[in-house]
Amino acid sequence: MTLLRWLGRVPYEPTWRAMQAFTDTRNAETRDEIWFLEHPPVFTMGMNAKPEHVLAPGDIPVVHIDRGGQVTYHGPGQLVVYFLLDIRRLGISVRQLVMGIENAIVALVSGWGIEAAGRRDAPGVYVAGRKLASIGLRIRRGSSYHGLAFNVSMDLEPFRRINPCGYAGLEVTDLRTLGVGITLEETARRLAPELLQAFGLSRETQWADEAGDALRSLQQVPPVTAR
Repeated sequence: MTLLRWLGRVPYEPTWRAMQAFTDTRNAETRDEIWFLEHPPVFTMGMNAKPEHVLAPGDIPVVHIDRGGQVTYHGPGQLVVYFLLDIRRLGISVRQLVMGIENAIVALVSGWGIEAAGRRDAPGVYVAGRKLASIGLRIRRGSSYHGLAFNVSMDLEPFRRINPCGYAGLEVTDLRTLGVGITLEETARRLAPELLQAFGLSRETQWADEAGDALRSLQQVPPVTAR
């Protein structure tokens, strides 16, 4: 059974380390988890990211991490989703995982009359050429971590301090700009069924009501009411 966790706003680096610890200690019986959250402002650089794509970070910290991809921004008003999945057990490839995430976002926003699409050459979800959601993953020991950054209601200015995902001049957008007013938690609750359907997990999930072992070091992890 897959566990879904709403973590609220949590610091980036401890959450990243918690993902690593979860992945390193899981075994064949460990349940998959999907974490929904947001981070304080931070730029993250993938393993092969080029420093010239960070133009003017200012007072926002830059963290070098172990996912694929180039540089991106996380901040308040962005829904971050981390996929702690045993993809070997699920029988899906990395490409199928990426496409499943993209398709879930496309399906969700179509309900608001927004036409979105993924791109084979640059993973993520785009609306009229503007990036609405970014995807960056790491696969280790047959399992995934890191995941999705979905712009809901953000200050988009920090994206102008970088070349988003390594593309100079790439414009970004969020749901608020597209006319959708919704909270992060409600976005998570609406997105979850689309993700579960994409991975064939809709009948085998539950919302957790406490933090797992890998998360106990994080501060102020709020309880989650099962739904």
